[in-house]
Amino acid sequence: MKTRVKAKNLIFKGLKIISWIIFVGLSVEAGGLIVNFIFSLLRPEFIQNLYQKLDMSQLFQSSKLAFFGMYGFVLTVSILKAVLFYQVVLLVTKIDLPKPFNRWVSKQIIKISYYTLSIGLLSFIARKLAMDLGHNGFTLNQLDPFWADSQAFILMAAVIYIIGTIFSKGVEYQEELEETV
Repeated sequence: MKTRVKAKNLIFKGLKIISWIIFVGLSVEAGGLIVNFIFSLLRPEFIQNLYQKLDMSQLFQSSKLAFFGMYGFVLTVSILKAVLFYQVVLLVTKIDLPKPFNRWVSKQIIKISYYTLSIGLLSFIARKLAMDLGHNGFTLNQLDPFWADSQAFILMAAVIYIIGTIFSKGVEYQEELEETV
């Protein structure tokens, strides 16, 4: 029995470390994209030397509205991903494993589902908009990696929301049980 508990604790510690690594990586990516955006406006010739090398100068020359719209989606999605994993880091660092059913954990799981759904929906909209712009002669293939997984995020949001709802019910039942005892 003790071996099983130790294994679970070890796995949970591993998940904490992985969550932190993902959060830091997504934060660096979002920061790099913000710097890239600023340089694309002020000094576009330096973009080839920057992180991600997201050169949308042709789009900027053709349509400033399309440039700001697409870059807005890229930045928003990347920042939301970093915020999502910040919420995951908060959850895995503050959860009390012996007593996981509490209101804070329940609200945190629901909040994570909302961020996940937002990322999925914004990515889906951005992908459709990029395809429409592609039909109008704009080349936006370099943006595909930023929203390739939109449907997975929407499905994941549904699963996380269901888990959050089950957790909420568990909290309610636990509180009722504590009141009757």
